[in-house]
Formats: sequence, C-alpha cells, structure tokens
Amino acid sequence: MTDLVPMSAAPAPMQMGGGASLTGVPLSRRAKAAIVVRLLLNEGADIPLEDLPEELQAHLTKAMGNMRVVDRDTLNAVVGEFAHEVERIGLRFPGGIAGALNALDGKISAQTAARLRKEAGVRESGDPWKRIKEAGPDLLLPVLEQESIEIAAVMLSKLDVSKAAELLGKLPGPRARQITYALSLTGAVTPDAVDRIGISLASQLDTRPVSAFEDGPVERVGAILNSSTTLTRDDMLAGLDESDEGFAKAVRKAIFTFANIPARIAPRDVPRILRDVDPDMLRTALAGAPAMGMEKSVEFILGNMSGRLADQLREELSERAAPKTAETDEAMAEVIAKIREMEASGDLMLISEEPEEGETA
Repeated sequence: MTDLVPMSAAPAPMQMGGGASLTGVPLSRRAKAAIVVRLLLNEGADIPLEDLPEELQAHLTKAMGNMRVVDRDTLNAVVGEFAHEVERIGLRFPGGIAGALNALDGKISAQTAARLRKEAGVRESGDPWKRIKEAGPDLLLPVLEQESIEIAAVMLSKLDVSKAAELLGKLPGPRARQITYALSLTGAVTPDAVDRIGISLASQLDTRPVSAFEDGPVERVGAILNSSTTLTRDDMLAGLDESDEGFAKAVRKAIFTFANIPARIAPRDVPRILRDVDPDMLRTALAGAPAMGMEKSVEFILGNMSGRLADQLREELSERAAPKTAETDEAMAEVIAKIREMEASGDLMLISEEPEEGETA
C-alpha cells in the first residue's frame, strides 16, 4: 500500500496539519496510503496493519496524524489510482523465505519446513503468543519447569485461565507457589518486554524436534492393542509389565475394551450404541463374554436396555452354545468400533477412569 506510484493526474488541493491549505503540492505515497487506509477503515474493513513492519506502521500513523480534510476530487483520484494499481497485479509472491514458508504451511512436510527455517535463520511470523497459547500442556510444562520464575509468571499471565490452572496444577508445590507469587509482580512488565519474551519462547517451540508421528507412543500402542485379540493383548501387556511397568499402566488407560464398558459408558448411552450394532454380532459378544471373565459387561448391557429385549436376549443366550474365542473377539471388536466411532464424532463421551490408589487425578 505504501508503494503506490505518484499519480499522473494534476495535484489536487488538500488541507494538512494546522489547517494550512496546501494547493498544488503533489501527494506523497505515504499520504495516499493514509487516505486509502482511512477510507477503508471508515467503510468497516478489517485491515491487518499489524502485519506491516513497525517502521511502516509508524510512517502511516504520522501521515494520518498530519492530515485534516481531503476534498472529494482528491479522494476520487487517489482511490482511482489505487484501484488501477491493484488491477495491474497479476500474481503476488510472499517476500523472502519466511513468507514462502508461511504460504506453504501444511503443503510441505514439517521436517522440510523446520530444516529450511533453521538454514535461513528465520522464525515463524505473526503473534508469538498466539502460537504459545495454541501449544499443548506437554510442550508448555517444560518451559514452566526450566525457565526463570519471572518468565514463567509472564507466560502464565498470557495463557487462558483454564490452561494456566491446568499447568499450575502439574507443577511441584514449591515451584507453583513461587510462580504464583511472581504473578503479583508482573504489573510493571512493559509490552516490549512481553513481546520479547513471547518471541524467545516461541523460538524454543519452533526449534523443538519434529516428531515423525502425530500421536505419542502410549496412544499408538493402545490403538494397536485395541484392535488385537484378547489373547495377544493380554500377552503384550504382561510383557510390558515386566519391561516397563509405568508405560504398561499408561497403555492400559489408553485401551478401551469390552471389559471397560461398565466403567466408562454411561447407562443412558447403551441404547444409542446398540441401535447401530449388528444384532448377530451383539448376541455373539454377549454369549462369549462370560467365558472370558466379562460377565459384568454382559449384565451392564442387558440391564440398560429395554426390559423386554433384555429378557429375550437372556433366553436366547441361555439356549446358545458359547461361540469360539475368535468369533467372540470379532463381535466384541465391532461393538468397540461403534463406541469409538461415536466418540470420535462427538456423539458419545467416555467416562474418565478414576485414578488408582496412590495416583493424583
């Protein structure tokens, strides 16, 4: 916008600061830019002027501050020139490697983008605090643990209240108390200091290693074991218990099986789940569950459906021979798949498991 070429039309009269009338003085490009911006703002346009370099923002503000009244002929001439220049633009490329990376965000691999940023020595553009606020607790918690108390206090002050409270609750007591006290001293922190802190913290997040996987190891192992047979799942969990008990415990919490239904499904949701489950698969799962030690799941399901249908199923199950283990696993997997599908679409909320004795929620 500040790169508009001078108008070819004859200079028009305008009034500058102090009310002096300067007739016949050519308009500078900054003055033209100020006129266009003022017009767009009057029309309610949302112009991202904060994306301009600070120097250009300052020049634009000073130009607007020096102007008072512009007559309609001058306004029409400036707008006409601006529209002409816009129409002449066929294609605009982002300036520099930083702009190119932002334009290609999500189109090239994260590994390539990270390598190019490192080679060019550029950081991601935009408000650093916006990226910090969007980061997950697993990325922000190490910052609170490793940075100075003052930096941690500034970061918590900029985060949403709910996220700040969540992070504070995960810190050791003494550290959390120190940061909480430091929050009371942040009133004198200048905007420039907050901006520099944001840039520094965002740079730390930018330089973190790019993971080859979207999910963590616990989620990946849990998803694999969720789709495995009961025998395979139990065998793998037993092996994990021997090699890494903590990891095995975390994986168990990530797994959702037929045995978890009574603890993690609300009774009112049972009819909605069963509505879309194949009836034959449901009968097979219920018939084979007792032999696998899952009587509670059977009673929970039967106890939360219509009484008439539950009585009918109980009668059928009493007359039916127990299915093979492979058939039971397949039928249970279909029921679990339906539950997972409803959870992913937001139609179902699983109940969080209560923490085991000795653990904190």
